[in-house]
Amino acid sequence: MKKEINFYDTVNCPVRNVLDKIGDKWSLLVLMVLDHNEVLRFNEIHKSIGDISQKMLSVTLKSLEADGFVSRKVYAQIPPKVEYSITPLGKSLLPHIDALATWSSQHMSTIMQNRASYTNAQN
Repeated sequence: MKKEINFYDTVNCPVRNVLDKIGDKWSLLVLMVLDHNEVLRFNEIHKSIGDISQKMLSVTLKSLEADGFVSRKVYAQIPPKVEYSITPLGKSLLPHIDALATWSSQHMSTIMQNRASYTNAQN
């Protein structure tokens, strides 16, 4: 029997709360990139994702850091050096992200066909 979750309690709903943070366009990609590399600097993450703006990457990293999924280490040197890595909490989320990525790969062609059929039916 599945545990009942109070979805309409917007403040205390764990599903809403977590998905609000990681369900955006970039967070899962950032976590996956950090999983494949022990430590990365900002520009390395940016290059790995490609089409994310520097501002959005900065916002995403700060959000992931605030929730404890990513750690940020600043070195006192000139120019400043900052490195990012995934935390144990972030690593505990990875099997679920990997499952979603696998599911997405397996079903992407069907989803794309369904979208095209839907669009054609609307026209």
